[in-house]
Amino acid sequence: MTNQEQLALLEELLLARGPAGQEEEVREICRRELEQCCDEVWQDPAANLIGRIKAVGVPRDEAERLSTRVMAHQDEIAMVVKRIDADGRLRVVALGGAFPVNFGMCPVDILADTQTVAGALSFGTMHGTSESSQSMHVLKGDVQWTDVHVITRYSKAELGELGVRAGTRVVLSQHWRKPFLIRDCVAAHFLDDRAPVVAALVAARRLAERRDELRGDVLIVLTTNEEETNSGAQYAARTLPGSVCIALEVGPIAAEYDTRLALDPIVLTGDEKGYYSKQVSDGLLKAAERCGYCPQPALMPGFASDASAVLGSGSSPRAACLAIPTENTHGYEVILQESMDACARTLVDYLVSLE
Repeated sequence: MTNQEQLALLEELLLARGPAGQEEEVREICRRELEQCCDEVWQDPAANLIGRIKAVGVPRDEAERLSTRVMAHQDEIAMVVKRIDADGRLRVVALGGAFPVNFGMCPVDILADTQTVAGALSFGTMHGTSESSQSMHVLKGDVQWTDVHVITRYSKAELGELGVRAGTRVVLSQHWRKPFLIRDCVAAHFLDDRAPVVAALVAARRLAERRDELRGDVLIVLTTNEEETNSGAQYAARTLPGSVCIALEVGPIAAEYDTRLALDPIVLTGDEKGYYSKQVSDGLLKAAERCGYCPQPALMPGFASDASAVLGSGSSPRAACLAIPTENTHGYEVILQESMDACARTLVDYLVSLE
């Protein structure tokens, strides 16, 4: 898949809405891509989408036992309705690790039962006085979810008829989802985790062409609910064969982590949930070097992934995280256009080099 084809797939995935627990639009695109290269594709009871690439020339029981689970998550940070005011304004809270500043005042899509309803995320006026606490929070740059509402121009009764209620997902509108090119970079909301998903799909195609080099099967696991509970990854790690999970993620750029915006993949050594499996992390670092990159090992106490979740809970005995260097994580994110390919190349090299 060429760089332009990867960018086209990325744009398609970015336009697809995928709040935690409601990732169907993303899943169908991924299913189409996996079915072109995997030996089996299925959806498990947790709504994870899984594609198996079978190792050839290896006894089937051994190939399954030595399976590697490669995880990238389908969901995105979003909002969820907490209650509806009498005038039809929605009061929302975060779905995943988000604050109002991550979205700003912006157009939103309300994923009602019967249709998608347009709305505007509002912080209210900036021209109030101390009589309006919300205005003071805006002026101080301290906007919290209690200061936020969604304008719908429907009544509470009309919204009820449309199927908008507590628990309804609210996402950034497709109107603002199209990626933006900045010289050698691409910028967009939700590169977390759409860019790593592209890397996983590109790697799947390349691994399918190199089945005879695999020591064990490769399971591409596109997980659900990573931004909330890691429930999809937890279920997959407990129910799928294999003993290693590798999460593909975005990697924050920060001086404290000594990470930089580059093609060079980030290999996490640990995060807020603990330390990753050294043998697997070291193998990814060596794979990146063989591919001609200068990998960025990083310890990130302010980060977490599907891999650290399954490792910390004991759902998987070994796990690691390979990440695409990303500016503005959980905001308007920026990556190098070719960094998805760099991630895919590193992953493939690692998997075909396993002994």
